Amino acid sequence: MTEYSDVKKQGGANNLSMKKNVTDSGKTNLITAVVADRNGKIFELEGYAAVGMAADNFTALSTGSTINMPYGGEFMLLPDRSPVLFNLETKRLETLKENPYSPGEPVFPVAAFNSPGYVISHVSAYREKKAAKHLPLFSYGAVGWHRNGFRTAVILVDSEKRQDLRLMPLEKIIAGARAMKKKMPHNRLRDHIENCALKYGCPAAKNFFLGRYEAPLPTSKNCNARCIGCISLQTDSEIRNSQERISFTPSPEEISEIALEHIRKVKRSVVSFGQGCEGDPLLAAHVIEPAIKLIRSETGGGTINMNTNGSLPQTMERLFDAGLDSIRVSMNSVRKECYDAYFRPRSYLFSDVIKSVDKALDRKIFVSINYLNCPGFTDSAEEQEALFSFLKNHPVDFIQWRNLNFDPLRYWKIMSGVTSMSAPVGITELLSMIRKEFPDTRHGYFNPPKERF
Repeated sequence: MTEYSDVKKQGGANNLSMKKNVTDSGKTNLITAVVADRNGKIFELEGYAAVGMAADNFTALSTGSTINMPYGGEFMLLPDRSPVLFNLETKRLETLKENPYSPGEPVFPVAAFNSPGYVISHVSAYREKKAAKHLPLFSYGAVGWHRNGFRTAVILVDSEKRQDLRLMPLEKIIAGARAMKKKMPHNRLRDHIENCALKYGCPAAKNFFLGRYEAPLPTSKNCNARCIGCISLQTDSEIRNSQERISFTPSPEEISEIALEHIRKVKRSVVSFGQGCEGDPLLAAHVIEPAIKLIRSETGGGTINMNTNGSLPQTMERLFDAGLDSIRVSMNSVRKECYDAYFRPRSYLFSDVIKSVDKALDRKIFVSINYLNCPGFTDSAEEQEALFSFLKNHPVDFIQWRNLNFDPLRYWKIMSGVTSMSAPVGITELLSMIRKEFPDTRHGYFNPPKERF
């Protein structure tokens, strides 16, 4: 037994029936399974291969289906769960209940929360114990060990270093925050962004103080969706939100001051409404519209972007008129029943989202979809067919592949309650099929500047 590192402890979910469908993911070497003890120490298990899970399908992970763990990823221990591994001797799946090196001692699954720019192809394989609690709002990539290094089941979709932690030294962030506080001491939005950077470690907030890439413009206290995976607001749920939502509405002047500071300083800059620490920015259009006009009265430079649910198409048009350059519309699915099950919209319809996309395309606004990926659902035959139909009828410019931060077993259960889910084609295969069928559609992770439209 070789111990490697500590892991973060995360927590629980409901049971979902899983078939013992297991395949070898490639002809290359299988990678070794890793688990954690009760103290969070990771160790490998000789004789067992790591397994990835996608709904009720299991895959023995190989060097061909994994890559070396990208820098900046974190490991998570999943309590109240037992790891599912592939026994190399019996050639069968096995749910490991105890540590084979210390009989009677429990072992726990290990998952990887991977760095930005990587989309997971399999989640960590496990079975839940009775009364397991809901997992926190993270994604849970499959991970294993091979030749002195961790490997994880991910696909690189964006190589830009926008959120590479190695380029974000804390001392420079603190220095930048102090400089901005001196420059705009009474700007409440600047103070909020500083809190996001230093308390919650938000990469977008850090980039503002570092004077690079994309800066956030959180604005909206309210939302007209009740996303089951909302990271800034959870009510009547055992899930805890991972950060606090903005508690005030900044003025157009406060917003434009932040935006202009970033645009004037940064080449090919992006400033974005719609962050994890707010509701939907369309509900704050009464301050965003004049803020955009203020920005554009001072400069035509920089890209003004909005990350949104796209629920108010007429409001969208006003923002386009004001000078909004691009939109990123969040979707977990392009099927109404699946979208509604996750976003749980209030006072808008899925058809409104489609109208916003179409209005933007008609106006030659750059359109991305923020596609929330969960292996086993996103790459099911039904989702693949629906996505292809959507792209044919609504030729968006860009797909931003984002890992869904939600308990995967509970997500599959929710989705299987509203639709059928056939065996997945595989995330790698899905990406390949889209690229072949829709060669003009680009793929990535970050909002591009207009110089790259």
